[in-house]
Amino acid sequence: MTITAAADGSALGNPGPAGWAWYIDDDRWRAGGWAHGTNNMGELMAVLDLFRSTAHLPDEELHILCDSQYVINSVTKWMPGWKKKGWKKSDGKPVLNLDLLKDIDAAIKGRNYRFEWVKGHAGHELNEAADDRARAAATAYQAGQEPDAGPGLEGAPGAAERAADHEVPAGHDPLPFEDLTAPSVDRETPEAPEAQQAAAAPAAPAPAPAPAAPAPVSPAPAAASATSASAADLHMVFELESELLSPSVRTDLDEMLAFLHPEFQEISRDGSLTDRSTIIAALGAGQPLPAGGSLQVLAANPLGENMVQLAYRLLAGDRVVLCSSFWHRVDGRWLLRYRQETPGA
Repeated sequence: MTITAAADGSALGNPGPAGWAWYIDDDRWRAGGWAHGTNNMGELMAVLDLFRSTAHLPDEELHILCDSQYVINSVTKWMPGWKKKGWKKSDGKPVLNLDLLKDIDAAIKGRNYRFEWVKGHAGHELNEAADDRARAAATAYQAGQEPDAGPGLEGAPGAAERAADHEVPAGHDPLPFEDLTAPSVDRETPEAPEAQQAAAAPAAPAPAPAPAAPAPVSPAPAAASATSASAADLHMVFELESELLSPSVRTDLDEMLAFLHPEFQEISRDGSLTDRSTIIAALGAGQPLPAGGSLQVLAANPLGENMVQLAYRLLAGDRVVLCSSFWHRVDGRWLLRYRQETPGA
C-alpha cells in the first residue's frame, strides 16, 4: 500500500508568522507553525512531521507531493554531500535549517519513500489542501491564536510531544543571509507566488570587472520591489548554482539537463559559446565538462519575481573566474538560462 500525502509550508512575510501542513484526506492531516519563521522552515517541518506521523507504518511506501524544489533537492540530492562536509555547503558555510534537516535525515532511515514535484497554486487537490492548512496555521499565529492542528494519523506516536518541536526562540531571525554577501531583497515583503507567468529573457550581461585579489566583498544591496523574488528564492538559486558546479552533476547528462532552461546559453572562460546541444554532445561522448570550484558570492539580485541574477567569483584550483548567471523560474522550477565566465586577473 502507498500513502500519498502533500506537504507544504507558508510564511506571511518570509520571515514572519509561519505554518506547515501535510494532507492525505480530510480525516488524516496535521498542521502547526511558529510566530516567526520562513517558508522553507514550514516546507521542511511538514515533511519531517509526515515521516514521524507514519513511523508506525514502516513497510508502507510514502509518496510525498511537494511544490518546493529546495526541499526535494535538500533531501534527495544535497544532504549526503552536506553530511560528508560536516553539514557545510560547498562554500564551507553552515547549512541553513540545520536542525530540521538533521531530524529529517534521522527520520528517513529505513523508510520507503519517494518525492514528486507538483506545481504550486495550480489546482492540485492535495497540494491546495495542504497549502490552505499551512496558511491557516500561519494566519492563526499572526493573530496570536493557536492553529487547528488537525486529526493527525491514527496510531501515530508522540503527536502531542511533536506539536512544540522546533520552536523558534524569541528574537531569533531564522533566515540569516551571511552566505549571500549582498542580499538584494526586502525581507519584510510578502513571499511571491511560486508559479507565475515566466518573465522575458534578459540581454546578455556585461562581464564583471576583474578583482585585485579573490577576497570577499560586500557590495551595497539593491532595492527590491514587492514583486521581487524572495530571500528564500535567492537562497534556492545559490544552492542550485553550487550543485550545478559539482562533479556529480557535471559528469551526468540527465542531471545536467535538469538544471538548464531550453534556451540556455553560456559564454565560457575561453570565449566559446555553449548551449544545451553542446553539452549533450560533450557528455554523450564521455567528455566531462570543465571542473567547477568554490563560490564567493558578490551579489544576488532579484529581477522581478521570476528572474534572479547571481554574480560570484569561482575559485577553480589556482584560477579565479568571474561569473554572472541568470536563473529563470518556469512553472515553479528555477532553470539556468544564461551564464557568462570571465577569467580574473
